Amino acid sequence: MDLKQAIEKRTSVRNFTNDCIPIDDLKELVRRAGLAPSVNNYQPWLFYVITNKKVLSNMAFKVANKINQLPANKSIASDNVKAQVEWFATFFENAPAVIAIAIENYESVLEKGVDLSHTEINRIRNYPDIQSVGASIQNILLSAVDMGYGACWLSAPMVAKTELEKILEIKPSHNLIAFVAVGKSKSDTNTKSRKSLNEIFKLID
Repeated sequence: MDLKQAIEKRTSVRNFTNDCIPIDDLKELVRRAGLAPSVNNYQPWLFYVITNKKVLSNMAFKVANKINQLPANKSIASDNVKAQVEWFATFFENAPAVIAIAIENYESVLEKGVDLSHTEINRIRNYPDIQSVGASIQNILLSAVDMGYGACWLSAPMVAKTELEKILEIKPSHNLIAFVAVGKSKSDTNTKSRKSLNEIFKLID
């Protein structure tokens, strides 16, 4: 499959078959993720691939519990909203595999020449470490399509970031950033409508 086809076919898949993903395919997804560009070519990422159902269930439980603890507002739709968010944050439990991405702090070249902390520099540069993770995630998503799988990027589970880091035994030097659920799609997928080129293209000449 060429790149254009993969980009155009990619869509978020949240319902998977029970088919296991061969370990070599999971390794290939991570290998391609590691080819993404990163700030200072620091490659700050570490990819945890989870296929153990008990671990995934425990992770989903922690996420659901955290969402249920969020203070509800006075809207009559509050309970329904939280229930909906809970599903979108925990469906990964039924995926054949989940790739969790963690990153470690990088040292910016700028840190060697200015009197600003790493945190301050990261903020004024608009978090290039997080942007780096986004590039690696996109590589996973497009590669999944290319390899005949469906995938979905998740940030909602990070409401239970501390609890998830404990389950995955992520080192204190690393921070959990996002999940990607991967598997064979349970049904035919259709891409969602997108804004037209005229809506998103601005030329400054």
